[in-house]
Amino acid sequence: MRITLIEDEKQLANIVKKGLEEEGYSVDVAHDGEEGLYMVENYPSDVVILDIMLPLLDGISILSSMRKKGIKTPVLLLTARDTITDKIKGLDSGADDYLTKPFEFGELLARIRALIRRKADIKDTVIRIGDLEINTANREIKRGGKTIQLSAKEYAMLQYMAYNKDKIVSRTDLIEHIYDENFDANSNALDVYVNFLRNKIDKGFKKKLIHTVRGAGYILKEKE
Repeated sequence: MRITLIEDEKQLANIVKKGLEEEGYSVDVAHDGEEGLYMVENYPSDVVILDIMLPLLDGISILSSMRKKGIKTPVLLLTARDTITDKIKGLDSGADDYLTKPFEFGELLARIRALIRRKADIKDTVIRIGDLEINTANREIKRGGKTIQLSAKEYAMLQYMAYNKDKIVSRTDLIEHIYDENFDANSNALDVYVNFLRNKIDKGFKKKLIHTVRGAGYILKEKE
C-alpha cells in the first residue's frame, strides 16, 4: 500500500519513511505544503500522513483543498499540537484521525491499518479468501493452515489485491498502490512479483486464487 507523508522535520520524516518501508509500504515524502498538495493531487495513495505546521502552505489548507476537490484519501494528522481546539479544527476540515507528537511507531502503524481497512469497508483484521488467511495486523499469511513467508513487496501486492478481492485490479492500480513515484512503469518488476506471489500462494493447491484477466489485470477470488 502507498503512503504520502507530508512532514517538514526531515529527520522525523526519514525515520517514519524507513519504518513504513520496512513494513512493506511505499512512501512518497514532501517537506513543504506546496509540494505536499501537488503530490496528493497527482499521485494516488492509500493514506496521507499530514503535519499541520508546514512551510509555504499549512496542513489544514492542504486538507481543505483535498476535500473541496473530491480527494477522499484517508488523512491522518500528525502534529506537535495537542489542544482540543486543534483536534476539532483538523477533524472538521476532513481529517480521519489525529496523532500527536511524540508518538509510538506501533500506534502509527495501527492507525494506518485501521484507516486502510475503513477505506476498504473491511471490519476484521483477518481477510479470508477460501482457505487463504491474511492477518493485516501482524502480516501473517496462511493457506490451508500452513504459514507462507512473503517479502515486503509480495505482501504489499497481496494485501492490495485482498482489499479488492473479487474485483479486477489493473497493472496501473498495482503500480500506483505498491510502488512510489520513482518506479519505472516500463520495467517487468510487477510481472516478476506477480509470478513470485503465485508460486507462494497457489503452487501445490488445486484451487487457484490469483487469476489473470487478459487485457484487464488480475483478480484475487475463490471461485473460478
